[in-house]
Amino acid sequence: MSKLFAFSGSDDFCPGGSIYPNRKESSLFFYPNQDVYFPPCKRCRVSSPFVFAGGKFEQKKPSIEILPDECLFEIFRRLPGGQERSTCACVSKRWLTLVSNIRRDEINDNKTTQASDLEYESTDKKGGVSSEDVDSDVEGDGYLSRSLDGKKATDVRLASIAVGTASRGGLGKLFIRGSKSRYGVTTVGLRAISRGCPSLRVLSLWNLSSVGDEGLCEIANGCHQLEKLDLCHCPSITDKSLLAVAKGCTNLTDLTIEGCANIGNEGLQAIARSCPNLKYVSIKDCPLVGDQGVASLLSSASYSLTKVKLQALSITDVSLAIIGHYGKAVTDLSLTSLPNVSEKGFWVMGNGHGLQKLKSFTVTSCRGATDLGLEAVGKSCPNLKQLCLSKCPFLSDKGLSSLAKAASSLECLQLEECHRITQFGFFCSLINCGAKLKVISFANCLGIKDLNSGLPPLSPCESLSSLSIHNCPGFGDASLFALGKLCPHLQHVELCGLHGITDAGVLPLLESCEAGLLKVNLSGCVNLSDKVVQTISNLHGWTLELLNLNGCKISDASLVAIGENCQLLTDLDISKCTITDSGIAALAHFNPINLQILSVSGCSMVSDKSLPSLGKLGETLLGLNLQQCKAISSRAVELLTEQLWRCDILF
Repeated sequence: MSKLFAFSGSDDFCPGGSIYPNRKESSLFFYPNQDVYFPPCKRCRVSSPFVFAGGKFEQKKPSIEILPDECLFEIFRRLPGGQERSTCACVSKRWLTLVSNIRRDEINDNKTTQASDLEYESTDKKGGVSSEDVDSDVEGDGYLSRSLDGKKATDVRLASIAVGTASRGGLGKLFIRGSKSRYGVTTVGLRAISRGCPSLRVLSLWNLSSVGDEGLCEIANGCHQLEKLDLCHCPSITDKSLLAVAKGCTNLTDLTIEGCANIGNEGLQAIARSCPNLKYVSIKDCPLVGDQGVASLLSSASYSLTKVKLQALSITDVSLAIIGHYGKAVTDLSLTSLPNVSEKGFWVMGNGHGLQKLKSFTVTSCRGATDLGLEAVGKSCPNLKQLCLSKCPFLSDKGLSSLAKAASSLECLQLEECHRITQFGFFCSLINCGAKLKVISFANCLGIKDLNSGLPPLSPCESLSSLSIHNCPGFGDASLFALGKLCPHLQHVELCGLHGITDAGVLPLLESCEAGLLKVNLSGCVNLSDKVVQTISNLHGWTLELLNLNGCKISDASLVAIGENCQLLTDLDISKCTITDSGIAALAHFNPINLQILSVSGCSMVSDKSLPSLGKLGETLLGLNLQQCKAISSRAVELLTEQLWRCDILF
């Protein structure tokens, strides 16, 4: 102690040298502008972002991060508004997770007290307290829609949506399209949505293998306003999820299930018991779904269910019998790929007399769709307006004719890949459908052959306005000549891929159309020439809006006729035609012309010389197709792109 009191400041405090071999270590106990010695155990009172521990400097955590989640949760839920909570959620993923897990009924726990105080203060002013004065962010009507696709579909983004939409009207629609990313949507993300978005009305989940029953149960427990549910290729979701949805979402109106291998009859039966307002049901490729599940839905929602789609299911004739008896409100019915349904099922469905309101009926790849079964359906559906039959191998001319005669209200008839239908079936359906038929369409019907003899005198089909024949190789000039006599009021004509027709068959049809054609599609008719285009332009140029000549044998003369007469034309396709620069120049020369879509794809004789003409046409163009135009250089396309800045150009 004597040395301490005798220390003058010039001598060393420790005669033997410093107690720290490294002088830098001694500075740990001396602070800037301070000559006071502190023991090593003394708590540091200087704010610094770094601390020395374990022989190295480490970044010091902010003091608020030391708080446990429970404390932060209590702080966040007592914030005055949604904007403040959204700001806090931007700090870190931890804070975002905590904020997104706050339920609406947990927000601002002292709001009742605040409301009482505000009401007391406003008594002298004789004014009430609105809900916006207390907490304008608690309730939302669900006006917002959000969609997450691919790698963007993650739990973090769902948590952000849950927090961000709470103060902006509330989330009403959520569409999630997943991917194979390991950071995909899980139960954590759906839990955030369930707690932060009670106003959710529409939920669509596609390709989410990581989402199971727990996640969908969270939605069912928190989103009681849910009306539409779409589950597509979610293999981990089972009947347990539908049981929860049936219990928590009794307002459900639309249910779509596709490719969910673990959903079966039990889940559908629960929905049928608890959701009396069900209007739309679509079930596809669910191997566990059978007659019991479908029968429960139809019988329980007999007076509300309007649209039913069943595809690739193991149901039998029993389900069709239930539909025919209980489908009293069904207006749209679609049956696709039902291998266990026989002719008996369609016959019983038709004779059940329950489909009185059916307006649209679609049958695809059902072996039970025979002449007898479809005729029974036609007789029992007095309001049937649209009939679509595809891949029905046992439907013949006789059955089609009987069906057309029975369905007296039919307005639209579409057939595809029904190979037993011949030319006689086509004309019989056209004649027997009655005075209301407006649209008839045949596609890929290989049984149709051209007429060898003329038809007997027939009354014209005055109501038909749209005719579409696609890829029926037997359809020829004789059939077109007969159609010209039967259909004088056509406005839409599509004759695609018909290699057997020529100018001799098309010209009488065009000349018989009295009302004026609006849309003409002759793509793939390789034997048609400029004469057809000139006739169309001269007779129907005053009404024509769309003209497709893809693959036809036309030249620049056709473009001259179009430019002179078709002032209302907005869509022109002359791909794979023998068009040159002169034809494009002639088309651009005539004014006014209002082209919006122009396709010259595959026109090898159109070159850079057409650039000024295309630029002139570009004053109205919105879309230009220059693909496979080998004579047009990339530089010309770049210049054209700069000039036509509002036009989408394909090259």
